[in-house]
Order: sequence, then structure tokens, then C-alpha cells
Amino acid sequence: MPEKMIDDVTLQTLPGDAIRQIMWRFSDRFDIQMLVQSTRAVARGPVARLVAEGARSTHDWTDQKAALFKHFDEAGITGAFLDPECGGMIEGPKNLLFALIAFELAWVDAGAATASLAGNLAFAPIHERGTPEQRLHYMQRMVPPAPGENRKPLRGAFGLTEPIPYVGVDTGALGGKVRIAEWPDGGEPILHVEKRGRFITNMDLANFVTAAVDSDDPRIKGSCMVILEETDPGIFDRGAPTRKLVHQLSSTRDPIFSLKVPASRIIGGYKIKDGVIIPNYSHGDIIEAVFRRTRITVGAMTAAKLLSAVEPVIRYQRGRFRGTPTVQPGSSRYELGLQLKEDTLHRLVDIWASGEAAASLVFAAARLFDEIDPLEREKDRILEQQGVSGAWAQMKVFRNLRPKAMEYVELCAQKPEHRDTSRFKELEQDPLVRYMVLDAVGNVLCPASKLWNTGHGANMMREALSLMGGYGITEDCPGFLAFKWMDAQLEATYEGPEAVQRRQLSITMTMDIFLAQFRNWIKEMRQIASRRPGTGACTLATAMEMWLWTLEHLQNATDANGNKLYHSPRQGVTFALADALCWLLASRYQIRDVLELEEKGRNNPMVAEGLDGTLAFLTDLCHVQSARASGEVGRICAELVHGYNRHPSWDGESCHPYTPTELDALESVAPGIAGGVAGHADIMSTEGDPHPCKAGPCVRFEGLETFTRMRLKLDGCLTGARLAKDRAAQALTKVMIPEALDYPQ
Repeated sequence: MPEKMIDDVTLQTLPGDAIRQIMWRFSDRFDIQMLVQSTRAVARGPVARLVAEGARSTHDWTDQKAALFKHFDEAGITGAFLDPECGGMIEGPKNLLFALIAFELAWVDAGAATASLAGNLAFAPIHERGTPEQRLHYMQRMVPPAPGENRKPLRGAFGLTEPIPYVGVDTGALGGKVRIAEWPDGGEPILHVEKRGRFITNMDLANFVTAAVDSDDPRIKGSCMVILEETDPGIFDRGAPTRKLVHQLSSTRDPIFSLKVPASRIIGGYKIKDGVIIPNYSHGDIIEAVFRRTRITVGAMTAAKLLSAVEPVIRYQRGRFRGTPTVQPGSSRYELGLQLKEDTLHRLVDIWASGEAAASLVFAAARLFDEIDPLEREKDRILEQQGVSGAWAQMKVFRNLRPKAMEYVELCAQKPEHRDTSRFKELEQDPLVRYMVLDAVGNVLCPASKLWNTGHGANMMREALSLMGGYGITEDCPGFLAFKWMDAQLEATYEGPEAVQRRQLSITMTMDIFLAQFRNWIKEMRQIASRRPGTGACTLATAMEMWLWTLEHLQNATDANGNKLYHSPRQGVTFALADALCWLLASRYQIRDVLELEEKGRNNPMVAEGLDGTLAFLTDLCHVQSARASGEVGRICAELVHGYNRHPSWDGESCHPYTPTELDALESVAPGIAGGVAGHADIMSTEGDPHPCKAGPCVRFEGLETFTRMRLKLDGCLTGARLAKDRAAQALTKVMIPEALDYPQ
């Protein structure tokens, strides 16, 4: 849509399913659409009724809560992760599907989403690293019963964390132990597993547990994950309920296990060498494969909260003064209520923009892993054929392939008419090269979507709650916003707290293959800005350049004491840059989703009507969010670039007041600096008190001129951002919303 049309149209209704299907790239997947609809019916029906009836008031597992699983089974949610040959309905990778299921359930209640997805998490170690026999055996037993079939499906729990004081300390510090109980001659070893869990979801109904344990026997090497079943000999104690303040629609307990199981339950199988059992995968290998996918669904849960808050807040704002004798129907105060005030509108715009960015980021990550999954299996097959086994051997193979991967990234950035077509096709058809390139991005997007969505999302949910006035502190707050805000605090710690995500990002975001693609994204944003300046892509591109420059600078710089700045223990540097990157990524994918809608929307008759107004509004949200992201990045980068230099003092060699000549020379870098203070009296005193009345002497920017120019340019790129927020705020006063929320039903 041409930019000149933006002022002539406005948002008519809240974005519907047809729009979201285009933006999140599943408009051509009827199977996914049907499962999304059935999930929504469960969320806004049985789940919402449970919440409205007060089921969240107890942490105990009740019959009413347990009944949700029957609804999950009937809706197809439980079997969504199963392969078709084992009773599932969806073919191929399912990361986007899982994210959408989590999104729909968390739109109403995140505890219900957790209860549903915990079974997927329990099976994920078997799915990702189990033997073919293990995968088939447990998938077949987890299929929900068909109508009229009298059997119970297998349900699982994921047992990683240990009791206090170990819980949350380190996933490598395992209290659970495994040793050999029996090893008959020529027979299979029998293992004795001891495990005490903490915060284990689904324990009230789990028939099996995938538990992480460490060797307590010289005849077993390292750690592993083991499948425990409730019928195994020994103790399968579900434990005491966890006294949660949040996610009360999920079962959480602190179980105790002391069981004997056959060695064939080691996930991924094992080898025997010199009388020692060597698991094919350590528990760390399995967790890495699992969490790099399941963290995405947690990010989707918080994104759903933000977008679900929009309609209740609008309804509250408009109806705030209705019922007062002095406010008559038809008056502006009656029709708009609090929406007559700019502050309430602007704050809601920020919440909505954050929700759009969060959803765009997390669904982009999910789609990426749908691409990675088949490539990863093909990669494993190729390496096995080549006799490559073990982490070090694989690293050597990929190190040798790195030049090809970098070449492929470079060719991807070129226009088709300018690139070497034959070479491009050759590299694109190499599954190992494509895997390396996509995996480099996936290793960033997964922790980024979890970190930014749950961290910043929790902060924005507090904003949403504050806009509800007194309703915000009540159990019957429309849209259950109070519960959602509380739940968001737990999601920030799920599958590794924020420090874990920042730690991973500080490593993966410095990889050369990712940075090469990041440079391509800067060019992409520049190209978008030339066509659609109203998206804020120009602002974002400048902020991306600043982030990249800052990273490269800090990797080579030292602080005032000569200590290296960018290295693992210096988390004040590495973690801050990781946070800044997340802002950029979320805004980039938000812009891309709006452009996708613009490109595909007109061909969809369900979307075409009113599309111009929707595009205008979503474009303004992009501009608002890119400005906010760029501001955060500018602040973080400026603090890091300047903050580790010692401020000059009036005494000693560090005192370097500027001379008038120096100020004139700095005009090209910082226009107006020379004339900012009359006669430079505050800069250079020639008589009287040699110390101007100020905090201290001015700092100098030797070697940082490029950064200073970028900082000034970034500030200028914010031009128009507040006008975009004004337009978006005005649209909120006109958008039509339903008479009442469609849940509980």
C-alpha cells in the first residue's frame, strides 16, 4: 500500500484468523488451521469456565482439572505431536503447530497450556534422541483412545530439576543417580535409578517419566536420561504438590523415584566397551536438542497474553464512565471514556506493538525449526554414513564446511540476476551447508524468543494490568489479565531462567555465520526502508549497524584498567548486548510479517476488505516498536562503549578540557557543539576560577567518532515515530470490538 494512503484509512476491526494465518505463514495449511480452531474451542470453553469458576484458587489436582485432558484428547491436542503412522494427524515437523497450540491455550490460561504441552516435553527426549524402537513403542502407547475404546493413554512427565538446594542451580548438577543392580551373564543389565524431582509438571497423571540421572557406578559412563514407568519395581512416589502461586491448572509435584529398569530404557541406547555401559547421548546432549525447540512454545504463551489483553483494555477504557448520571449516551465521554486521554491510548499502543513483535519473533523461530528438523535428520544420516561420530569429529567436519556456508550466505544476499546461479544451486542442495546456515540462526532465535518474550512480555503485562484500574487486582478481571501477569513471572524461568538464555546468546550471536546473515538483514532493512519508510525499517537498520559496530568494538577493547571487555565472565557486557539483539530481532520479524500480509492479503477475499486500514495500523505499530527497539539498543550500546572508560577529573593527566579550536573541529561530528555554550566559557576558562561550575571536565571521543556519528544518525532516524504512535492511538478510538469477550463459553 502506498505511504500516502496511510492517513486516509484506519483500522476497522481487530485482526482476525485470516490475517494471522497469512502473517504467521499457515494460510495454506488446512490441517493446522483445523487443529488451531479445535484448540481454541477447548481454551475458550472448558478451560475458561474452570478459571471463571475459581479452579485456580487451589494448587491441588482436582477431578475438574483432570477432566481437561479428556477435552485435549477429543480436540486432537494430545496427539498433535504423534506421527501419522502412530495415530497422529499432522505430517512433518510440528514446531509451528506446537507454538500455535500453546498460543491458543495461553490466550485464556497458561496453566492449561503447560498441562497440555508437558506431555510433549516428556516425550521430546525420546522423539529427538530415542532409538527407533523407543519412539515407536511410546508413540503407539500415547495415542488417545478412539471412541468406544476402553484403554488409558500413556501420559508423561519430564524429570530434570532436582530438589532444593539444587533446583535452578545448574542443569549439569544432577542429584539423580543410576547404578547397575544386576548384570546377568549374556543378558541385559538392570539399572537402579534414584531420583528426587522438583517442580515436575504432570506428575498427578504421569504413567512414565523421562528422568535425567548421573552415573553412580564405575560400570556406567557419564550421565544419561532414562525412561521410568509407574509399573517398574520399586518406588514411584508422585510426591507432595508444589504450592504454586501460578499455573494452577497444571499438576506440579516433587516426586521420588527408586526403581529398577532395564538398560534398554536409556534414551538413545548405549554401547558396552570393556565392561562399561556408555550411553549414546548424555543428558546434556538430549536437553540441548529438546530445549532448543520447546523454549519457543513458552515464548508463544507470553505473546498470547499481550495480544489477548488488547480487547479487554479497550472495552474497559470505553466503558469507564458509563452509568454515571452526568455522562449521557452519545457524548464523547460516554462513547470513549478513558480513550479521550492520550496517555491511556499511547500505553495501549506500546502493549499491542510489543505483542505483535513477540508473536512475530516466536512464530518465525518455530517456522525456522520446521526447516531445520528434516535437515538435522539428514545431517545425522550423512555423518553416520561417513563414519563420523562424536562431538569433536562432527565439529571438524563443520569447520571444514564453514567457507562453503559463508559463501552460501553471501550468494543469498545477491540479486538472482547477479549471482552465480550454478554455484548457488550447488550450495543450496548441500544439506550440510544449509543445515549450518539455518542452525546458526536457530541457535540465536530460540533463546532470543524465550528471553525477550517472557522477560519484556512480563513487564508489558504489568502495564496492561495497570490500565484496567481497580479491575486489575480482582480475580474476575476481564480477560483474566491478573492471572496472566502472574503466570508470566513463571514463564520467564521455564526451561532455563533469563541468565541461561543470555549466556547462550552471548556465544551464538558472535558466530561468523550468524553475523554474516545479520549483515544481510541490515541490507534487507535498508531496501525495505526505501520502499516503505513508514515501517521504521530505516531506524532499525541504523540500530542494527550500531549493535554490530559495538559488538566488534567490545571484542577488541579493554576497560580503563586494561581488562578485556567481551569475554564469558564479563556478563555486564555480554548479557547487555544479548538483550539489545533481542529487541532488534523482534522488530525485524514484525516488519517482515506486515510485509507478508501486504503481499498476500489482497489475494484473499476474507482479508481484502479493510486491508488498507489494517496495514496502515500494523505499519504504525512497526514504526512504534522499531523506535522503541532502537532507543533501547542506542542506550545499551552507548553505556557499553563509553561506560568502561574512566571519566576525566580536574586533577592529573586525565584532565583534557576542549579548546575552541577542538570544538570547531567537532562540529562535523556533533553539529552545534561549538556554539552550545556562549564563548565556550563552560569548556575553557581563562581567568578567575579555572574550574567551570559543572560536574567535571568533558570527556573526549578519540577513536569513537564512527560510533558518535551513528548515535546522532540513530536519533535522527526516530523522525516520525511519535506521529505513527499518534495515528495508532487514534485508530484505537475507532476500531470496532465485539459486544463481549468470547470466553468463557
